[in-house]
Amino acid sequence: MSGLNRLTLVLLCALSCPGISAAEPETVDLIVEGDYVVTMDLAGKIIERGALAIRDGNIVDIGAADRLNQKYRASEILPGTGRIVMPGLINGHAHSAMTLLRGIADDLSLYEWLNEYIFPAEVAFVDQDFVSIGTQLACWEMIRGGTTTFVDMYYFPNTITKVVEDCGMRALVSATVIDQQSPDAENAEDSLQKAIAFVEQQQGKNPRITPIFGPHANYTLNARQLQATRTAARKLGTTISIHMSESPFETEYSNQTYGMGSVSMFDSIGFFNGPTVAAHMVWPTDDEIEILAKRGVGVIYNPTSNMKTAAGIAPIVKMLEAGIPVGLGTDGAASNNDLDMWEEMRLGALLQKVAHMNPELLPAADMLAMATRNGARAIGLDEKVGTLEVGMRADVIQVSFEDVHHIPTYDIISHLVYVSDEQDVITTIVDGHVLMRDGTPLTINQARVREEATRLAAAISRKLAERQQPSPSASELTN
Repeated sequence: MSGLNRLTLVLLCALSCPGISAAEPETVDLIVEGDYVVTMDLAGKIIERGALAIRDGNIVDIGAADRLNQKYRASEILPGTGRIVMPGLINGHAHSAMTLLRGIADDLSLYEWLNEYIFPAEVAFVDQDFVSIGTQLACWEMIRGGTTTFVDMYYFPNTITKVVEDCGMRALVSATVIDQQSPDAENAEDSLQKAIAFVEQQQGKNPRITPIFGPHANYTLNARQLQATRTAARKLGTTISIHMSESPFETEYSNQTYGMGSVSMFDSIGFFNGPTVAAHMVWPTDDEIEILAKRGVGVIYNPTSNMKTAAGIAPIVKMLEAGIPVGLGTDGAASNNDLDMWEEMRLGALLQKVAHMNPELLPAADMLAMATRNGARAIGLDEKVGTLEVGMRADVIQVSFEDVHHIPTYDIISHLVYVSDEQDVITTIVDGHVLMRDGTPLTINQARVREEATRLAAAISRKLAERQQPSPSASELTN
């Protein structure tokens, strides 16, 4: 018998002879299919009729759906007809509990908005119950919109951490440090000590949650307090998230107080000697952009919030050209007024085009990278999330392309940035766990959160109305 005939016989036996069978499929937890899989890797690979295989929260294989379905036996398969599979969105700067202050003060300058409305409202109304309900509301909104990771900065960080843990999202949770009375501290020293305790308590407890420091800004903390915060962060080996170079007011304050712009001031005190996520970054000079690049600072672009407060237009093109990792963020719902990352992508691109009068700037692929791969790099999680590749954590979404606004579709990347919105997201997965299936969030009690948020908002409205009532006159008091 020739070698070829012998091989043929062996193959036939493997397929049909009793006692001999083909290799058994490997077991995985989940297979996620899509008409297209947009990997967002550096090569820009897109797989038609593709799929991901997920086991123990990791992506273990990626490729053609037919091959993966033959190779693996999954506990659950999420079908992909009419759907795009892509990495979950990364919101690099948010104040999640401020969903409960959505619309409380609009159409104001940043300075007036903060000092005359937001800071007083927070002292009056924000407690652990407020933060818990507001953060649950934010997580519901973000899961619904396909955001899988966010960087938060607010008060009562242990409460925020508990909500994130329960809802299944991934987050960097910043403990706010600020030199004024706040809902959870009396001053800078008090808030810093509580932040240190928070980071020490939460470090290493949940791989999805990274406790970090959140000094507010250089106009609410002095140089010594900022240095003390960096020292604490370096000692504990963690990151800092901070507002930086956000507004003309801040630029003027920094120049008058320190004789230099904000970025230069931070650099002069050694603040960048550790991982730093700088939100807004609207007013850096060309020299300061070089500093940011040299120090490896991650920048978060907040186009909607910056436009709404007239803070300015961030020099995103210059920062990208300098090699600075730039991510995208919503800011809080009190200054946006939503947590829709699709809107940030679209507006972020259009704002830069019109600012430079150049429609070729920030094309769709670059904006999508800013919300995924580059966003992960900006916040220091690029070894875990932001792309769909073997070995990465399975933070994945499915986006439906079946609604009328997607007809016709010539370029899926263009549609993801310029057409899609949060209502198109069908599935949200974090760490291999399905948090939303067929548009229904699974880890948030929506009815309870809606009821409690409405209750709190009504109480806030009553208190605000009472404060706005004029004081009675002397004649009214005597009658």
